[in-house]
Amino acid sequence: MTDSAITDEPLIVVTREGHVATVRLNRPAKLNAVTQAMSDELVGIVRRLNDDPEVRAVVYTGTGRAFSAGSDISTLDQYETPWEFRNRRDYCDALRDLRKPVIAAINGYAFGGGLEASLTCDIRIAADTASFAAPEIKLGWIGGGGMSVLLANSIGASNAALMLLTGDPIDAQRALAWGLISEIVPADDLLARAQELAATIAARPPIAAETAKANLRAAFNLPQDQAIAYEREMQGITFATADAAEGRAAFAEKRPGVFHRR
Repeated sequence: MTDSAITDEPLIVVTREGHVATVRLNRPAKLNAVTQAMSDELVGIVRRLNDDPEVRAVVYTGTGRAFSAGSDISTLDQYETPWEFRNRRDYCDALRDLRKPVIAAINGYAFGGGLEASLTCDIRIAADTASFAAPEIKLGWIGGGGMSVLLANSIGASNAALMLLTGDPIDAQRALAWGLISEIVPADDLLARAQELAATIAARPPIAAETAKANLRAAFNLPQDQAIAYEREMQGITFATADAAEGRAAFAEKRPGVFHRR
């Protein structure tokens, strides 16, 4: 991976500056609606980001006035059977496989699968022009990329039900009040703020950052006693790393730590 674009696919552009990679959906005329080909491409991108030791944090965003309108509805009838649709490679699943911390920079509409994709990211910040919706019910189906569980965990069961059962959008201010996002940023400042936050995370010891992400996921999926036991084991693993020893030395010497993922 270099500091320039690392994919020839124009519908998804990936760049890196320092230890921060930015993944940008680049289909603005279609509100960054995702096709199966784009999902397949994202699977490969995630694999490369996971394998690249220089990448320590990721920003996920869109081009134009949409973060993503979700799946491209005009392509859904191309699946020959519902079973084929069910077993497709999904972009939300791809994002879930990303071990590096991910910040969603929500620049506009986050609808349907776009909302699911943002919920799959670890941190969500949004432009003041952003809006959010789970509109699948208006078309006769429901989300399938984790919509219900992720939304309920994020904003509570009643607020999730309001979005899921009406399909109507909410604006960024309500999303912030409900806890769907962490920050609202002027649209022109959004990407810079997301990359600044990603750079802060990338400056932390990378093994600890990836472990913290995995541990947070476990906290939502395990019973409390098991989650605490898992956390204790992960703490022991990270404490034994050379980066942790460097962190303790840097603290004692009152200097910034220099971390090497080992």
